Amino acid sequence: MSPTTILERIRSLFRSDTSEHLDSISDALVAGTLKEPVRPMSDQELARAIREFRSAPVSDGSLAKLSRRFVEASVPHDG
Repeated sequence: MSPTTILERIRSLFRSDTSEHLDSISDALVAGTLKEPVRPMSDQELARAIREFRSAPVSDGSLAKLSRRFVEASVPHDG
């Protein structure tokens, strides 16, 4: 499976909102500036990357987006 196919599957797991991050990864894959690693991450490297990701502060934009989604979800839909 190609990296762009994998990225499209990941994108489909999220709402239809555009994502600058996923778009930049997709563009880099298409342009050839982002390559698959020579070797996959070890379990230890993956665990370290996950710890670093989880310890990073959440951006104001992410908090605002999450807040909007909660508000949208709490509004009753006519149906």
